[in-house]
Amino acid sequence: MSTGSDQREPERDLSTWPIERPQALTADAHDCSQLESVRVVAQQHAYDSSQPREMRRHWAELSLLANRRMLGEGAEGSARELQQDFMLRTWVIEHLGPEDENSDWSPEALGVDTLAALAMSLSEAATLATKWRELPIEQIRELRQHKNLTAHLEWLIGHLQPGPTRDLLLPWIETHQLLP
Repeated sequence: MSTGSDQREPERDLSTWPIERPQALTADAHDCSQLESVRVVAQQHAYDSSQPREMRRHWAELSLLANRRMLGEGAEGSARELQQDFMLRTWVIEHLGPEDENSDWSPEALGVDTLAALAMSLSEAATLATKWRELPIEQIRELRQHKNLTAHLEWLIGHLQPGPTRDLLLPWIETHQLLP
């Protein structure tokens, strides 16, 4: 015998919802936990290879939207959401293909966004990385954020055309390995 709460369980399980419901929830949500739930479920749908490519892109777009709605919840939150944004965009470019007409799936746009997110110069990060154990916790945290913000570059770099953006990002791959 099922109880009323058992019958409502699928209603609470966002993974069973058609895309329109979490889209509506995301548009109205102000609660970060709701947005995070939508982000995770939408990302899981985007990764589902049994779904058509365009549907997977729609789910990925929803995941990005929920993630971006959470941006700005403090410096650490912003770095976390940016890293999630960069990783999902890179995954879509790598697995579903780039789309230059959509900046979310454009390797060049992602490269530019990555450079804009890096507060430290490459030389500063590389220099600090050599002595990171001696640094104050705040600087170690900043180096760690740079490591997270450059984690996707190894996969992205092969999708970038030769040029200034690629030239600026390529050395970050090596520096990424040095960061704590």
